[in-house]
Amino acid sequence: MNSFGRIFRVQVFGESHGAGVGVVIDGCPAGLKVPIEDFTPDMERRKGGTQKGATPRQEEDIPALKSGVFNGRTTGFPIMIYIENKNTRSADYDKLRAIPRPSHADFVAHKKFGGFEDYRGGGHFSARLTTGLVAAGVIAKKLLKNISIEAKIIEVGGEPGIDAGLQKAIDAKDSVGGIIECRVNGLPIGLGEPHFDSVESLIAHAMFSIPAVKGVEFGAGFGAAKMFGSQHNDAIETYEGKTKTNHAGGIVGGITNGNELVFRVAVKPTASTPKEQESLNWETGQVEKFSVKGRHDLCVALRAPVIVEAYTAFILTDLMMLSGVIPTIV
Repeated sequence: MNSFGRIFRVQVFGESHGAGVGVVIDGCPAGLKVPIEDFTPDMERRKGGTQKGATPRQEEDIPALKSGVFNGRTTGFPIMIYIENKNTRSADYDKLRAIPRPSHADFVAHKKFGGFEDYRGGGHFSARLTTGLVAAGVIAKKLLKNISIEAKIIEVGGEPGIDAGLQKAIDAKDSVGGIIECRVNGLPIGLGEPHFDSVESLIAHAMFSIPAVKGVEFGAGFGAAKMFGSQHNDAIETYEGKTKTNHAGGIVGGITNGNELVFRVAVKPTASTPKEQESLNWETGQVEKFSVKGRHDLCVALRAPVIVEAYTAFILTDLMMLSGVIPTIV
């Protein structure tokens, strides 16, 4: 439900406008150095407030290591990371209570949980919860020595340039989506299992848990359907498994083949758009015009690359441990 992984296991908790958000990490080996300052670069990348096109909501996002760390090193027991919410404006959501936002979780959450859900800021459905998971990713990255994970925006609003894509949204007084590409280098051959625990299955499972993600493709992705087999096949050149091309994206038969792992994630436009829309008012039973107030991202994809990296890191850490590769702590 709210946890992922089998050996390196993460569990998320909190709500967007609750007291705070965070994560519990189980399975981290003892002895890993985790100074607070090491969290800062990734936490800053995820933040809103200062990035163009991002929500103006500003939070400090300083992780508090509440358990599992002693004298600056992990103890081998569960690590609890807590991040306080300090800048909430819940009144913005009281006005929308009776009118669920189209393409947001408001309506289905209300139905599923019988009206007991925390609707402020999207509650448990909010991308705010990725804050703790980015912190978990920092720890996972530390364990993945000599393995690099880099995600970046390659398209915003259908435009290859971020500024052009954002300007399109500004001109339309609307929100836009984007595409993120992630590349992983240094992986060994043999991670993953056929069928349900293939590397694609696990990464896709995690990526689709990121709010607003609507598509994931590996290597040539959907483009492979337009190719001949002889074009798509990656010729093996060395005993280490190096291939001439990488249309497979570094995964064959659900298992890493030693080449660069490449995948892309499609992020839909932010549901909370300022443009006037229509939706059902469940108090009156009528469809009404309304516009969303409050602080929201013009393009939520802008802050997502570090989230994609974090999720990828703890998936790969878990896969390494499942394969018997236990990280050596120095």
